[in-house]
Amino acid sequence: MPATTAFRRILAVSAALPLLTLAACGYGSDAKNENTAKVAAGAKKIDGLDSVKIGYFGNLTHATALVGNDKGFFQKELGATRPSYQVFNAGPSEIEALNSGSIDIGWIGPSPAINGYTKSDGKNLRIIGGSASGGVKLVVNPKKIKSLQDVKGKKIATPQLGNTQDVAFLNWVAERGWKVDAQSGKGDVSVVRTDNKVTPDAFASGSIDGAWVPEPTASKLVAEGGKVLLDEASLWPDKKFVITNIVVRQAFLKEHPKAVEAVLKASVEANKWINANPDAAKAAANKQLAADSGKALPAGVLDPAWKSIRFTDDPLAATLNTEAQHAVKAGLLENPKLDGIYDLTLLNKVLKAQGEPAVSDAGLGVK
Repeated sequence: MPATTAFRRILAVSAALPLLTLAACGYGSDAKNENTAKVAAGAKKIDGLDSVKIGYFGNLTHATALVGNDKGFFQKELGATRPSYQVFNAGPSEIEALNSGSIDIGWIGPSPAINGYTKSDGKNLRIIGGSASGGVKLVVNPKKIKSLQDVKGKKIATPQLGNTQDVAFLNWVAERGWKVDAQSGKGDVSVVRTDNKVTPDAFASGSIDGAWVPEPTASKLVAEGGKVLLDEASLWPDKKFVITNIVVRQAFLKEHPKAVEAVLKASVEANKWINANPDAAKAAANKQLAADSGKALPAGVLDPAWKSIRFTDDPLAATLNTEAQHAVKAGLLENPKLDGIYDLTLLNKVLKAQGEPAVSDAGLGVK
């Protein structure tokens, strides 16, 4: 079976798998404190919508959405239209929810966005903004791995076959001249695809020697005695690379541009508040994580994790294109046609109104 075909089948299966806590839609868990933000007196519905359905992951790299929910930024900009939130554990599940109309707008990583766009022949989603950069590390057992060269021959976890961190690790391995079969994960390094929720226990038990993972999983491993061997940001120009984008259903963008603009305005305001109030923002994100999952992150995990993430409205489009080429090189993706994946028109309108410079789509925008 060709590698690309196998990869697509894995993605389809992953998208169909139910999450541990299912919402009525069947894709993600409902955020537990949704709709608690007050609607301003006299506020009107945007585009006549009762609600806008927003998806995000329960991790710190999606803190723009977490803070936007907790602090009421989305509700403020949507007027009398209610934001409705769903929390996801995996990119394929969120893309499936977007495809089905179970969500309208979502915070998601670059690889699922690329896969969702290419699998639909560019007909379903658009990336309409950026959210975060960084927050990905290679954490290892210091007793077994003392240098980058020591990674060879060891068992290293990534979250999922073909996900953003999996592609990054496979590319890093290839650049060191080591060989790994992308599908099986076997080779000079054993790549063990492990859910982020399971990875800390696997690390503590010794069944893996390290992991290339996003925050807060990386800091959870450090709390288990791990050592940060490499911060992925060090591999990128200016130490910037996209880890979280904002995507929208193309049909929703066409039918309800005012609602999309309101969500983007809320996102820009949330990022501005996060960067101006890092400690308060960290607390707000953790509060929302606790509301969504029932458990807050301890300070020993939260604090170092937060420091490694940069929140930005810029989608860092050039780095998304680079990540796509890494997936091609690994044999996990056919040469993708990404022309038109971005539509930054509304984001740049919002930024201009706030006196901020426009951001670039790196030539991959709607013509």
